[in-house]
Amino acid sequence: MNIVVCVKQILDPNLPPAKFKVDSKARQIIPPEGIPLVMNPYDAQAVEMALRLKEKNGGKITAVSLGGPEAVSAVKYALSLGADEGVALSDEAFFGSDSLAVAHILGRAIRKIGAYDLVLCGRQAADWDEGLTGPLLAEELGIPVVNLVRDIENVGGDWRFTRVISGGEQVFAVFLPALATITNEAPQTRLPTGWGIISANRKQIPVWNGGDIDVDPTRIGSAAAVRKLTALTAPERKRNCEMISKETVAEAAGTLARRLGETGAFL
Repeated sequence: MNIVVCVKQILDPNLPPAKFKVDSKARQIIPPEGIPLVMNPYDAQAVEMALRLKEKNGGKITAVSLGGPEAVSAVKYALSLGADEGVALSDEAFFGSDSLAVAHILGRAIRKIGAYDLVLCGRQAADWDEGLTGPLLAEELGIPVVNLVRDIENVGGDWRFTRVISGGEQVFAVFLPALATITNEAPQTRLPTGWGIISANRKQIPVWNGGDIDVDPTRIGSAAAVRKLTALTAPERKRNCEMISKETVAEAAGTLARRLGETGAFL
């Protein structure tokens, strides 16, 4: 079974708010110094799903990441977890690509990698939380997609994808090749071993540009984006303290409830 996993490096979601900075004029997030990027946690769960499938069914896992120098780090982390091979995609022409363009770039890279049975993505990226790339990539590749997948198993030769829905789950019989976006309700991800880290760091990760994967230049970059980011600002955090002093607890409670209602705290 040949599995391709798409992974991405992002700012640590647990980054202290004081470290989060935004350049509003350039509409960009400013990476804090001294704090490394981490693999998108949803993508890490996609890697975990791939590893479990490989352990049960055999095969090969190839990690693919799109970005700048951080793309190599994302691939190496996937290798340290147990992926077999990896490819980084980096090109100045990719800068400013929206989800539609990213899907095109990833699709061209996957076609160059060769035969595959399954493509796995995280349900969304924990930085922008859009969840568009997986379904758009499936469209680019012309394969079926199941979103929010919690489990994948082979039952008598049939591949069953268990999908999480509100109040329950759905089970689909899916013909391969197919794509699945993995939900955060999937099994907990493992940590890399010491030998895994050493082995991954020793590997030379191929870096492909747009020409290497024959992308359509009219479909990538900021000029091809079908949507534009018009503003980016950091959230304002304000704290107001009001002391409530009444003669009885009942009066204080009633005043507190009224004040909370006035501020919209119950909405």
